[in-house]
Amino acid sequence: MFAIGQLVATPGALDALQRNTQSPLEFIERHINHDWGDLDEHDKRENDYSVSHGFRILSAYLLKDGTRIWIITEADRSVTTILLPSEY
Repeated sequence: MFAIGQLVATPGALDALQRNTQSPLEFIERHINHDWGDLDEHDKRENDYSVSHGFRILSAYLLKDGTRIWIITEADRSVTTILLPSEY
């Protein structure tokens, strides 16, 4: 586990989660427990390194309808954002 700071979400991500009747907490829990979701092995290893070395952490998950969301925890652990890739 790691600190996530303030939790925020973009309007697009909130809309997608609501449309799919899925809770953001389900994905936050996976994120803080090092389940990086739909990433390749290289990116998963980068996240593992980033947790222990204080770099930004990115997870990617697919919602029920196939919509992709990202969860990004900033390097300083001050904020974690749930967003759609198009909102980056």
